[in-house]
This record gives sequence, C-alpha cells and structure tokens, in this order.
Amino acid sequence: MRYRLFRALALGVVAVAVASCSQAQAPVQITTHADDYGQPLGAQPVHEGGDLVMGLSNDPDRLDPTTSSSLYMRYVMSTICEKLYDNDSSGNLVPQLASDLPKFSEDGLTVTIPVRSGIKFADGTSFNASAVETSLQRHLSMDGSQRTGEMGPITGIDSDGQSVILHYSTPFAPITAALADRAGMIMSPTALKDAGKDFGDHPVCVGPFKFQQRTVGSSIVVERDPLYYDAQNVHFDTITYRIMPDATARAAALRAGEIQVADTMSPQDADALKADPKMHLLVSGSFGFQGFYINIGNADGAGKPVKPLETPLAKDDRVRLALSLSIDRQALVDKAFKGWYEPACTPVAPRTSYATTADTACPLFDPDRSRKLLADAGVQTPYPITMQVMNVADQLAYAQQLQTMVAAGGFDLRIVPTEYSALLAAQKSGNYEALLLGWSGRLDPDGNIARFLSTGSTGNYSGFSDPAMDEVLAWAAHTTSPARRGALYEQAVRLIGRENPYIYTYRLRNLTVHSNRVTGIEVYADGAVRLGKAAFVSDRNS
Repeated sequence: MRYRLFRALALGVVAVAVASCSQAQAPVQITTHADDYGQPLGAQPVHEGGDLVMGLSNDPDRLDPTTSSSLYMRYVMSTICEKLYDNDSSGNLVPQLASDLPKFSEDGLTVTIPVRSGIKFADGTSFNASAVETSLQRHLSMDGSQRTGEMGPITGIDSDGQSVILHYSTPFAPITAALADRAGMIMSPTALKDAGKDFGDHPVCVGPFKFQQRTVGSSIVVERDPLYYDAQNVHFDTITYRIMPDATARAAALRAGEIQVADTMSPQDADALKADPKMHLLVSGSFGFQGFYINIGNADGAGKPVKPLETPLAKDDRVRLALSLSIDRQALVDKAFKGWYEPACTPVAPRTSYATTADTACPLFDPDRSRKLLADAGVQTPYPITMQVMNVADQLAYAQQLQTMVAAGGFDLRIVPTEYSALLAAQKSGNYEALLLGWSGRLDPDGNIARFLSTGSTGNYSGFSDPAMDEVLAWAAHTTSPARRGALYEQAVRLIGRENPYIYTYRLRNLTVHSNRVTGIEVYADGAVRLGKAAFVSDRNS
C-alpha cells in the first residue's frame, strides 16, 4: 500500500513539475581548471616542529560539533576532533575512529559500527564504544543540535563494548556519509560531563592537535597532542588560525611570509597566485552550492513549526520562480569570478555519481517571463527584496552584479552587508527575508537536500514544508539502490524548481594557497583544509 501511494505521488510530482517548469533547460557548463588536492607527506624529509599560521577567511561559530553550522569550524575541528569516518581524495568513505565500515542488518533497521581500541582523548579519557554512544546520543537529542536530522529516524543507540549499535524505525542509507562529518565527531565524555553546553568553549576530542585557546574574532590556537594515537606523524608544534576575512589581505600576508596557508582565496587573485613560484594553489571542485535562502515560514527559528510569512515572496511561488528566471547564472559567474566557478541550479553536484542532466540543469535566463509572472501574481514592480550578504569583497561584488541583473526581471534587490556570525544567527532565527549563503556540500545527496528541505529539520532555514518533498526524501534515504536513489533525487529537484525555497546560483571551487615552505596540506571536495599531518619542508629541500 505504501509503495502504491509513493508511486502515485511520484507520478504526480512529475506531472506538476512538467506543468510548472516547461521552460527549456540548459546543461551546466563545468569549468576546466584541473583539480589539485595536494599530496600526503609520504617519505619526503620534513622539519620537525614549528608553528604554522593559517589565514582563516571567517571566524567560526562555537567549536561544538553538535550545534555548529559553520564551514570554518570544520577547518579547525579537522585537526582536533576526528570522526568515525572520513572522505578520501577519491570521494570514498573510509574508517577513521571506526575500525571498519558499518554493518547493516538484512532489514536495514540495525547498523553496527565497530570502533577502534587503545585510543585516548586529549584529556586522557579512554576512547571506546561507550564514549561514542555518549556523543551520538548528544548529537541526536540535545536541544539546539544541528545534527539530529542528519542521523535519520533513530529509535535507540547502545553499545556492546566493541561496537555502537544504531536502531532505526526505517532504513537510513546516508548514515555512513553523515558520520563522516560533524555527526561523526566524537567528544570526550569527561569533558562533556564537566562542561555540558559550554563544551565548545574548550573542546576535547581525539586528534593530532588539541585545543589551546581562542580569542573570538582574532585567532584560534591548537597544539600538538602527545596522546594522539599517531603522534609520530604529527609535525607542527602549534597551528594558529588567524581570522582574516579580507582575501586581498590574506594574499598579501602569504607573500610577506606572515602566514603560510590561506583558504577561500578570491578568484580575482587565483591566476597570480598560481603563477607565483613561491606558492602552491590547491584547487578542488565542491560537493556544495552557493545561492540564497528565501524565508517562507521560518518565523520562530529553524526546526520549529513553520508559520507562513505574509509577503508575496514567501506566499507565492510565482514570485520566487520569477526571481530564479531573472538570473543568467553562467554570465554572472563568468563575470564575477573570472571563470573559476561554475553555475548551479540544484543541490546535486555534477561530479557526483547521482548527477544527471535532469537533476543538474538550469532554467534559461528569461526576464520577460519573470515580469509576466510578477504581473500574474499582482505585485507592484519593481518588487523589493532585502538580502543580507556576507561583508566580504567577493560576496558584495557578486551581490551587486546580481542586483543589476534581476532588475531586468522586475526586482529591486536591496543589499545589506552582514558579518558572518550575524548571518549564521539570522539564518537559524529566521530574522531575514533573503540571505546569500552557501553550503560546503556532502558526498551523499541526502546531506545536501534533506537537511535544508525536510519539514522540521533544524537545518531547514527557509521554513519550507511540503509533504511531497518529505515523502520523496524519505524514500531516497530508505533505499540503498543508487539507481532508485538517483531517480528520487530527480523528483526532489523538480519539486525544488517548482517552489524555489532556496535559489541555487553557483558552485565554487575550493581555492587554498600555501607557501612552498609547507608540504602535506590537502583539500578535497568536502571543502575541509587538512593540516593535521602537514609539516615545514626540511632545510635540505629549501
């Protein structure tokens, strides 16, 4: 009966999508810049010790894996808080604190995760299955957790000494990928007991480094952890993350030798940095997306019951579709980012195994149709929209060019420069009309879609609620067949194109630069800069 209901629903979704999105679509053009993820150290001689300084493009939110929603927190935590699983450079899921990949019961309702032994947290507490159970339970149930939806329909968590066992009401295929991100970060149960909700002020995990100190808005310092299980392959004494929002200042500091690595370099500087013989530009595609949230029903905070807002933009999908049709994504990304980035119209990254023409294509730029939709909706034009934008040069320049472009479609885009921490707060509280902010992306599409569009999810910042979307995403998570999951994500993309709670506009490339004095830094498509096993080059190589 449930299958028949879903099949009928899916067919209905297709019919609605075809009726509402009859506009021809254009395939996404992928940029041709070659990926360079960096290389592990291997056997090359390196200098032991030293203090690395990284120019970090934004100040992270609290260093708490349970509550964080910041990419920049992931950079810092990658050195101090390992996960059950990780992504490798080929996009495969590999064990990290787990000793093997999960074992699924025949009915998919029980997932057993074997964990490593003989490991200690930075405070000396033993790492074991019970500690993993404590962290996963916190991720699942703590008030304010951003991880709950990522972990799926769990009914219980327990451990047997060597493994942690997750019990599900329905199968949840994306769990391994979820545990390769913050949901899989395991925290010291001693520190959790002592600090409670203040854990993020002094996080304690398993990692090559341990937290030392933080000056909010200025810097975060981590130091080598002698208790780390692979301490012989950790080389720096300390890593200092210096908060430097201005990309030009980061590039200048690199050239001056004040910092040795910097993330999120501006496409305006990328060509010059790539040509600099003293620098190494790391380039990776992204699983993520950039664009802007439209606040439809986030009145009381993400994850709370939705309350539809009484504005034409929130109430009328024709207005949101008109806004999407007002954007020439290819022209905009080429002009704003010198061809380093690529257009995006959906949460499905073209380089992943789930990508198809149908679930990655963009609607054609059509400002005439946009103005007609606004007229049909009965709104006064130009229709005003207030958009909060990160207060950094590249984002503001992009927003200003977007502002000019959408004017031809009948919109008056009003830009409000906003600090990153304030953007995150507005996103969670719902204190915005439109908000330009992206997502670094996950290997499994569920992490790029369900988190943001499932009813009640703590990451559903638009306050979007649609039973058809919930059903499609639930079935996509339920099945382990890649072909079935791919077809279901096509359905989800069609629904997104009808409702436009988030308007996807471009997909960046991770541009990270480091001095040739440093080696062993890696950046994969998940966006995290990996510094834990890096080192200064030996004087013999200088």
